[in-house]
Amino acid sequence: MWLRTGILALTLAACASPPAITPASTPTAIVAPAEDPLAAASRKAVQAYVDRNEFSGTVLVAKNGKPVFREGFGFANRELSVPMTPESVLRLGSITKQFTAAAILQLAEQGKLSIDDPVSKYYAAAPAAWSKITVKHLLNHRSGIPSYTGLPGFFEKQSTLARTPAEIVELTQAMPLEFEPGTQFAYNNTGFVLLGYIIEKVSGQTYADYLQQHIFTPLGLKHTGYDDTKTLLPGRAAGYGFANGAWNNSDYISMTLPHAAGSLYSNVDDLLTWQDALFAGKVVSPASFAAMTADYGNSYGFGIGSGDFQGHKSIRHSGGIPGFSTYMSRFPDDGMTFIVLSNLETGASNRISNELARLWLGLPTPPPPPPLVAVEVKPEVLDRYLGVYELTPGFNITITRNGGTLSAQATGQDAFALTATAETEFQFQPAGIRIVFPAGEGPAPSFTLHQGGPREAKRIKSN
Repeated sequence: MWLRTGILALTLAACASPPAITPASTPTAIVAPAEDPLAAASRKAVQAYVDRNEFSGTVLVAKNGKPVFREGFGFANRELSVPMTPESVLRLGSITKQFTAAAILQLAEQGKLSIDDPVSKYYAAAPAAWSKITVKHLLNHRSGIPSYTGLPGFFEKQSTLARTPAEIVELTQAMPLEFEPGTQFAYNNTGFVLLGYIIEKVSGQTYADYLQQHIFTPLGLKHTGYDDTKTLLPGRAAGYGFANGAWNNSDYISMTLPHAAGSLYSNVDDLLTWQDALFAGKVVSPASFAAMTADYGNSYGFGIGSGDFQGHKSIRHSGGIPGFSTYMSRFPDDGMTFIVLSNLETGASNRISNELARLWLGLPTPPPPPPLVAVEVKPEVLDRYLGVYELTPGFNITITRNGGTLSAQATGQDAFALTATAETEFQFQPAGIRIVFPAGEGPAPSFTLHQGGPREAKRIKSN
């Protein structure tokens, strides 16, 4: 598409100001430059997901900060048949968390807070049970505070209601901690809303205004901001779901609710600028960036993940919010960045990013992993896990039992058998799925899905 557009532009320019041609002159043919084979292969790979209704959105691959593949796929608005373009603006979901973490570290560098401070120093309503929880525990999901998005029926009953950050935190602050602070990892949206509250308390600005003044404007991010749904946003892509063979509009959610955990929007170009600036030390100091990208357990730092990808270091994070699924990965030692934004809430953003990473890094498709070593789990333990769990609004995973085996079935998809590899851990190897339930007694309140990054699914119904 870009090559044909370029040729057309040159032809029109020639018609507007034709050069003098002598009778002996021979017109010169305009020949488009050959496309990079890797770019062509990338387009083919992504289009395969589009053809299976597994993706709609924008993709950018950059080498040393320069885009080498940049394209839109599908529709930004299906009802109006508006095509997706690389400039389209999409909601980011939890990719927001790295912006929040950077803002906290900026305030720490200014001496306005310490990540080792107790949360109660800034949140006066903190219950006594939170006395050991620090800002750092919020940053790396080790606070033990229940996540408000896991409340039973939250999205069905409360997701359309506007709330302040304090009102969001109040939803779970009276509940018991899920574990002793610092002892476990549990992906937590309440913790990041609380970080947003702290940013506002310390800076004297709203979360949106702080990011605009201290991050977006200085970096020239003109297509990034806090999505309040009322503002007319040029290039805004609508969000969708796909289930049972049909596309549908995503459920409405008040964007006050994700707040500092997931309310930002952006496009692939701004996100590349953001990543380049963050890694170059233009957002936080090198020491703060090192702390941000360290592994504090479960391959997670402060609002961003890190780890090994087939022998290559990667810094990454996924995002999910009604109508959108996103994934961004950076390979610092290879100079490569992969950004995939989808306006399909079940979009295969992480799988596309990983496939493109293998393509551009020259990595083989991994051979099938060795067979799992299955363990036997008592039926009474398996029964703890049975139920319906919500991964994102309108997208559930149902866990059932057939004898001594658990099965999982996602909304609009076929069921698949899970192999128990530990009493609390189950895997579906063909899709690289690992499901981990919390230890304890009684019905499990949630599980963590590991597939391209950890994501929490909360129980909403018992079988």
